[in-house]
Formats: sequence, structure tokens, C-alpha cells
Amino acid sequence: MSQFISKDKRTHYCGSLAESDDGKEVVLMGWVHRRRDHGGVIFVDLRDREGIVQIVFNPEAGETVHSEAHKIRSEYVLAVKGKVRIRPEGMTNPDLATGQVEVLVSDLEILNESKTPPFSFDDEDISENIRLKYRYLDLRRPAIQQNLFLRSRLASATRRYFEENGFIEVETPFLTKSTPEGARDYLVPSRINKGTFYALPQSPQIFKQLLMVSGFDRYYQIVKCFRDEDLRADRQPEFTQIDVEMSFITEEDIMQMMEGLMASIFKACLGKELSLPLPRLTYADAISRYGKDNPDVRFGMEIKDITDIVKNSGFKLFAEVAAQGGVIKAIKANQASGLSRKDLDGLAEFVAIYGAKGLAWAKVNAADWTSPIYKFLKPEETTGIGQLLNAKEGDVIFFVADTPKVVHDSLGNLRVHLARKLNLIDPDALAFTWVTEFPLMEYSEAEKRYVSTHHPFTSPFLEDLPLLTTDPGKVRARAYDLVLNGSEIGGGSIRIHRKDVQAQVFSALGLSDEEARLKFGFLLDALEYGAPPHGGLAFGLDRLTMIMTNAESIRDVIAFPKTQKAACLLSDAPSKVSIEQLMELSLKIV
Repeated sequence: MSQFISKDKRTHYCGSLAESDDGKEVVLMGWVHRRRDHGGVIFVDLRDREGIVQIVFNPEAGETVHSEAHKIRSEYVLAVKGKVRIRPEGMTNPDLATGQVEVLVSDLEILNESKTPPFSFDDEDISENIRLKYRYLDLRRPAIQQNLFLRSRLASATRRYFEENGFIEVETPFLTKSTPEGARDYLVPSRINKGTFYALPQSPQIFKQLLMVSGFDRYYQIVKCFRDEDLRADRQPEFTQIDVEMSFITEEDIMQMMEGLMASIFKACLGKELSLPLPRLTYADAISRYGKDNPDVRFGMEIKDITDIVKNSGFKLFAEVAAQGGVIKAIKANQASGLSRKDLDGLAEFVAIYGAKGLAWAKVNAADWTSPIYKFLKPEETTGIGQLLNAKEGDVIFFVADTPKVVHDSLGNLRVHLARKLNLIDPDALAFTWVTEFPLMEYSEAEKRYVSTHHPFTSPFLEDLPLLTTDPGKVRARAYDLVLNGSEIGGGSIRIHRKDVQAQVFSALGLSDEEARLKFGFLLDALEYGAPPHGGLAFGLDRLTMIMTNAESIRDVIAFPKTQKAACLLSDAPSKVSIEQLMELSLKIV
């Protein structure tokens, strides 16, 4: 075995070799992806972070090296020296970026052996729990590595854009004060100040506002945030934000700056050009037309209000709902007459999840409808509905009648479900839209008071201020979300910078002066020292990466993620701690 490694450094990554390297002597280092013994000549696919290249051990090129190659097994770590050559005609591999070349090995060193991995790196159907337990092996898989490469390019493009536009990167504390608004905080007990707790930040919200008061008028940070909440495929207990705040600006300034950021990111990471400015919807329009405040606008199937058409209908349910102040709305699926009765019954079960008591449907024929409710509708009603939805033969119309919330939730989720089922979504499409003018607050039945839709520092439209005392639910927030392909990738608002406005909002939220000062005293104090008009936004870097890589789960774009039960299968966190550690913190497990 040649011991060249101490003097010869790696010259190339495996995946970087090309026909232009023909004849070069190279030194490669990496892992054995697979090994094939063809009765004398041994072929090995050597893998590193840049890709795979075929290396060849031929007894004619060196019997010692060839003999040593017999010891090689999957995932052994190798260093090899050899010459690049063009593969013989008919032996190229079009599925491999380096498939035109191979390396004839003259020197080999086995740097380390490996146990047989618990899964094949080529297998796409691996249990996620196994993948997360052996994450250090899972991260060797090219697909996962490419996700993390893109994530790195995204972060780099973000920093470059903000630096070019005069922003300052400032770090904010991880150990801070618990301000229980929104999700649950992760609490950290203090050993020095016994009986007290820090909270891990759900966002740097208060600190970035303080930076605006301090005169850092263009701040950004790529920052870890923490929320103790129920998890989904696109949520993690610790996540990364691209956090931004600006002073002396309006919504237009922030939205224009963030559109520039998105254009820079997609150009740098995916080579895609975005058409600016991005489209906009008010919150009211988004809910009315799409049933969601994060609408997927890659396809049509918009929700239409047919209440006025059927409010006096012979179909009893429609008439009763309209009389009680509810709404009747519909969506149309183009050329979906192939849906079976079983399919349609399944869709009724689907909308029941969102509170709908039923789902009426109608298949549109040339002269009439095939529908359980057709006989109850007047000809002018079916004509009016057909004209409003532009229904044609072969289309299927779906109806829900209930309260506005139930109708919007049901049809908003049904349109997305149908679009997937009927393959109406272009997987390569990038459909951005801003959603603006959210409600400032909403009534919580659990707390019997109004709560902030976003956070209590969001500025209302000044013309809506009188409604804070008469009808708080109708106050519009100077808030905005950016939605991509039906996922909210970022959101923010213009903040309150005037003490009198902040006091009015706290009052509408049911917070006494004492409670407000207890929770947010240091921010309220700061606002009295010449706070400028300011606002900001935060993008979910994990979710944005997930969309850009077409990953199925947010866990596939995070190096060491948690499970849906907020556990790390790799390190077994969270775990129990010793009695001595608890005593130091004056804590007792009950």
C-alpha cells in the first residue's frame, strides 16, 4: 500500500472532473459509493460532496494497488492517485456528470474502514426515523447535500444583497425575557437568579425595534428562533429567519426592497428571473377568492359567491343558510367529470374536517346537470350559477353553505386538494403574491378578549383608529405577507412608533397599563425617546429553502432537525438531567 497521503494533497473533487482533464494526474479523496469486480478489473464509484467519479484498478497498472483494492467495501474512505482518461466508446454513463471520464488508479490508501451502513444511499424509501437516527450518514446522500448547498447559497446571496443596499448585520440575544404573546416560549432557568427564567426568542422583534430607536436604520440578521408549538411537515421548534427592519419607510419601501431580495436569491440560487413588481391581494380578497390568507395562485378554481342567486332557492339548505346570515359559495373544477361517486363522497368527508356539514356537487352536461340538488334549483338559478362560474360541459361544481369561516376554510382547502388530485399545478411555477391589510386583531373565544393577529406592536391604519373602541375586529393592520406557491414565506408590518397609538392598541387588547409595562416596559420606555417610523419583515429561511429544492419536508433542508415530537433521534434530546443539576437551579420535577 502506497503511503502518499502525507505529501500529496487532494487536487480535485470527484464530481468536478471532465473531458478537459484527460491525461492529468489527480489525487482524489472520498467514500466508496459502490464497488464492482469484473473478474480482474475492479471499478469503484468514489463519492465526495461534489459528486461521483468512476475509478479503475487494473492489475496491469500495478499489482500491489490492485491487490489492495480487493479489501475495499462500501463507505470505506479512500485516497487515490491516478490519471484521468476518457472512457472507452460505449462505456460512458449519461446519468453521471463525470460519466465521460474515469481515473486509472496508480496509488491507493485506505484512510478508514466502515461498518455496513443501515440503509442504501440509493434507496429513496428509507424510514425517516432511521434517517434521523443516522443523520451523519443520511447527510452523505447527494440529494440532501444538494439541499444544504442551496441553503448555503441562499444565505450568501441574502448577505450580499443586504450589504449592497446599506444594511448592517446585528446579532440579538438568545437569553431574553418571556413575553407570552403568540406561541409558547421555551424557558431557560437561571442558576444565578434562582426562581427566574429566561426565554428563547420566538423572533428578535423587540430588539430589532430597539435598534431602530438606536439609529441603525437598516438592520438584518440570519437568526435562530424558537417556538414551543405543535409541529407539522413545515415547522420545527428551532428555525431560521431572515430578519429585517428599516426606519423612515412605508410599506412600499419595504415591499420593493424585499422583492429585490427575492429576485437576487432566485437568480443566484436557481438561475431564475422574477418579474417585478410582484402581484398583490388584500387579505379580504384573498379570503373571498381563495379561502386562505396564503393563497396558491398557480391555478384558477377561484371561489365564487352565489348567495344572492340562491337565497330564495327551493333547495332548503341554501335558503336557510342565507336567511341566517351565512353564505353559499362554489368552485368549479374544469373537465373533472371523470370523478366517480366514490371520489365525490370522499371529498364530502374531506371538507367535513373543516367544519362543513356537507358538500353539494353538480356535473355539468350539455343541457342540464347531474346532481342530487338539481331538481331543487330553478332554471334561472342554474343558469346564473353557470354564467358566474363560466361552467362548461364536463366541469364539476362544488358548493358549501355555512358561516363565512367554514365556507372559506372548506372551499379554500378543497381547491388545493382538487388541484393536486387533478394535476393542475405546474411543479416549476413560481407564483408569488403579497397579501396586505390583515385584521389587526381577532376575538379569542378561549380568552374572551381580542388578541393580536400578528403581535401587539403592529401599526393599525390611522384612519381605523376610532374602530379600536367600537369594533376592534374591523381595524386593518399595516401588515403584509409574501406568499409563494401557497406557502407564507415571510411576513411583517409597519410598527407602532407613537406612545399614544400603542396605548390605544394595548387597551383594545385588554392589557392594563400595569400588564403592558410588566411585559413590554423596556420597549415602551424606548418609544418615548424619539422612536422613528419603522417597519420590517422576517422570511422563513427553512421554508423558502424547502420550496426552492422541492423538498417534501422541512427536515430535508436542515442539517440536524427534530422529529414531529420535537425530539432529536441522533442525540436523544431532550433527555433527563441529574438531581444535582436540578438542585443547582432550585428546580423539582413533579
